[in-house]
Amino acid sequence: MIAEGGCHCGAVRFSVAVPDPPMLTDCNCSVCTKTGFLHLIVKAAEFTLLRGADMLTDYRFGTGIARHLFCRRCGVKSFYVPRSHPDGFSVNWHALDGVAALKPVITPFDGRNWERSRPGLA
Repeated sequence: MIAEGGCHCGAVRFSVAVPDPPMLTDCNCSVCTKTGFLHLIVKAAEFTLLRGADMLTDYRFGTGIARHLFCRRCGVKSFYVPRSHPDGFSVNWHALDGVAALKPVITPFDGRNWERSRPGLA
């Protein structure tokens, strides 16, 4: 299924291929916990930015590898380039439209201990 999603104000919109069932990761690191991010990891070819590239700003911390992308207007991070998959995207499940009928499989991830837990990521 192809789903669309975006930020709160609508300035940033994207489409993404969503598998059935959706395989999601629930990370407990500080940034994911504070933002309520629920990860759908996809390859770059499965993600299309429809509009809003000029509205994105990024935030980097730690190693600086992950590109946390936020809408300049409303501040929502609907997707980003993760450290674990720098050749793809992590889409926030909560930012997708029309996926309520899908039943995702959610796997916890110990992001507070990222280095030790990293080998467990698909």
